[in-house]
Amino acid sequence: MAAVPYNNSAQSKKGQVEEMFDNISSRYDLLNHLLSLNIDKIWRRKAINKLKLYKPGNVLDVATGTGDFALAATKIKNVKVTGVDISEGMLKVARKKINRLGFSQIIKLQKADSENLPFNDNDFDGVIVAFGVRNFESLEKGLAEIIRVLKPGGVFIVLEFSKPKKTPFKQLYYFYFKKILPLIGRLISRDKRAYNYLPESVNEFPDGKDFIAILGSVGFVKSKCFPQSFGIASIYETLKPEF
Repeated sequence: MAAVPYNNSAQSKKGQVEEMFDNISSRYDLLNHLLSLNIDKIWRRKAINKLKLYKPGNVLDVATGTGDFALAATKIKNVKVTGVDISEGMLKVARKKINRLGFSQIIKLQKADSENLPFNDNDFDGVIVAFGVRNFESLEKGLAEIIRVLKPGGVFIVLEFSKPKKTPFKQLYYFYFKKILPLIGRLISRDKRAYNYLPESVNEFPDGKDFIAILGSVGFVKSKCFPQSFGIASIYETLKPEF
C-alpha cells in the first residue's frame, strides 16, 4: 500500500497531505531544522547554486511550504519567485516570514495543486521543489505539469530525501530516521502520524537512477543526480528540451 499520512483516513493522499501540513505548519520550521541539524540549509544553498548557473528570471517553487527554498532562490540576481502549496497553513507561515524578511516584492505565494498548476504553458525559466515530489499523489502527473509550465530549455531542480547505500552510515541513518526522528517529531508537532509518514514516504520514493528514469519518461533530458551527505538527500538537475 502506498505511504499516506493517515492510514485510517478516507481522504485521498492529496487531501491527507494537505491536512497533515496544516496540522504541523506552526512547528514545521523548528522541527525541520532541529531534526536535520540545519544541514537542510546547506542542501538548499547547493541546489540554488545549480539553479543560479542558468540565470533564471522567473522561477516557480512547487510545494513551497514555509518558503525556505523560495527565499534561498532570492540570492539569484533579478529573480522573481512564485511559490505554490496545497496547504494554507504552510502558506500562512511563509507569508509572515517573507514579509518579515522584506521579500514580498520578489516572492508571490498562492494556494495551488502541484498536479494542476494554474499557469500557462512555457511560463517559467526554472522550477524548483524541495522535499515535495514524494508527496505528489501521482508523481508522473506532477512532473508532467512541471515540464508543461517550463519554457523550452528551462531547468528543473529537485531537492529530495534519498536512501544511503553504504554501511555503517546506512544502519545509523535508518535507526535515527525510523526510531528517533518520529519520536521527536511526534512530541513537538503533536501529530502522531506526520513524522512516521516521513520515513515511510522516503523509503517508498524512487530515488537516484529510478527517479532519473521517471524524469526521462515524462520528457526531461540531461538529468543528473548529486547525492548529499552520504546519500541522505539528493539534488536532481534536469532540463526541458529546447524543441
